[in-house]
Amino acid sequence: MNIIREIVVSISDLKVSTKPNKLITYALGSCIGIAIYDIKNHIGGLSHVLLPSSRIFGEIDNEYKFADLAIPILRKKIIELGGEQEFLRAKIAGGANMFYKAQKISFYDIGRSNSTIAKKKLKELNIPLVAEDIGGIQSRTMSLDLSTLEVEIKKYQNQLSEVTIL
Repeated sequence: MNIIREIVVSISDLKVSTKPNKLITYALGSCIGIAIYDIKNHIGGLSHVLLPSSRIFGEIDNEYKFADLAIPILRKKIIELGGEQEFLRAKIAGGANMFYKAQKISFYDIGRSNSTIAKKKLKELNIPLVAEDIGGIQSRTMSLDLSTLEVEIKKYQNQLSEVTIL
């Protein structure tokens, strides 16, 4: 009997696992959740990135914090666990403009920048992006079920939640 573990991915973190486990991350506001998984071997990972690019920072204390660094590391860890490049697929969620209501206009939309860099990096690594749930003004929870390869997104607004399967 397989015991299913739910593995929590914190902000500026990433985790990899195999079926039947489930990876989950909470509080995706302007952050981006990136699920990369192998459709043949059911090996995958989930990353919760805070910022789009490490380029403007001198010393990097946590590579998992940045989309441009975390995505290649996530891919590498999946391959080291037995994943195969040709079977990798990706789904992303988050990238909300969390300060829109307060400002009415956002001069720097970090959520949009996060999703743009994440998509660019996935394309550079030849990982097809097969689904996304990005933008808006709602916080999200994202989970990747490594048995079914479904990504579940829960959006929260005014104590109500909406569930989407990607």
